[in-house]
Amino acid sequence: MSEKITDNNESRKKLIECAKREFLEKGFVKASLRKISSDAGLTTGAVYFFFGDKNGLFEGVVGEALAQLNAVLETHFTRDIEADLLAYEHQKGDHDDFSEALVDVIYGHYDEMTILLDRSAGSKYEKFVDGIIDKLDSSYILLAEKYAACVPNKRVNRKMLHWLTHVQINAFVHMMQHEKDKESALHFIKPVMDMLIKDWMEYSLEDDV
Repeated sequence: MSEKITDNNESRKKLIECAKREFLEKGFVKASLRKISSDAGLTTGAVYFFFGDKNGLFEGVVGEALAQLNAVLETHFTRDIEADLLAYEHQKGDHDDFSEALVDVIYGHYDEMTILLDRSAGSKYEKFVDGIIDKLDSSYILLAEKYAACVPNKRVNRKMLHWLTHVQINAFVHMMQHEKDKESALHFIKPVMDMLIKDWMEYSLEDDV
């Protein structure tokens, strides 16, 4: 194996490229490490050398896309938590930059996102969508708690927030499955996000009775 791994970066890159094709075609469980390493011109030992195991290789394929997605979410929620919610009046297109950033990540890593959504069963990322929902739920609750502290006789409507989170995630999943180019995706997701932001402002709080 040492003779074949003459350029560590190049060998690692080849494994990731071949693994992406294999995971995309067969999913995590049925993907063959032997096939991946053979396609890369390496032995299966190279997979363990670079990635430790099959899950590590899977992470090598989807890790950059996940990091970029999380960075977009963190930037968005940091901005929102610092905003003056009482003074905020929703205007059409207020969150277009957020939609554009998400779509850039999703369509810039379309294969990786498809693998995470539809091919990750059996991997440590098989609950990827649930993890995103939990992340959004936590962020929206923090935001709503700040909002509720400024509005008399109101409290956070946690169940409604959870519903709205699911609607948002389902909208992006539907976008991925049915809109194959970025321009078409933005055409539909921007007005959907406008609607969801207005609904969030209206329904995130309930009467404190």
